[in-house]
Amino acid sequence: QVPLVESGGGLVQAGGSLRLSCAASGRTFSSYAMGWFRQAPGKEREFVATSSWSGNWIFYTDSVKGRFTISRDNAKNTVYLQMNSLKPEDTAVYYCAAAPPRPSTWWSSGRYYYSAEYGYWGQGTQVTVSS
Repeated sequence: QVPLVESGGGLVQAGGSLRLSCAASGRTFSSYAMGWFRQAPGKEREFVATSSWSGNWIFYTDSVKGRFTISRDNAKNTVYLQMNSLKPEDTAVYYCAAAPPRPSTWWSSGRYYYSAEYGYWGQGTQVTVSS
């Protein structure tokens, strides 16, 4: 059973918005670090955003800062990615990921950036931005 299920992807015109959701099933992820990654055709999977369970640690890749917002509802075991001012280069499959509770050094050292640090993954949702 896939523990994380993404939804909310689709086709949108440049400048538009989408909100992705990631619901955890089978176990509680309320204390886990939750992140979003994306993979465009022919490219490596890349970091997009991440949040600690408390929201005290939140990071974004430079290309989405000011446009994307990660948030979470721990009571619902759900994490969101609000994407505004979308660009064609945002087109990719977006994946939700979870990592067990991490110490502050994990965050301060930048280890959140690497996909190998996350042990749980969803199946992905396609986001296509047309020009």
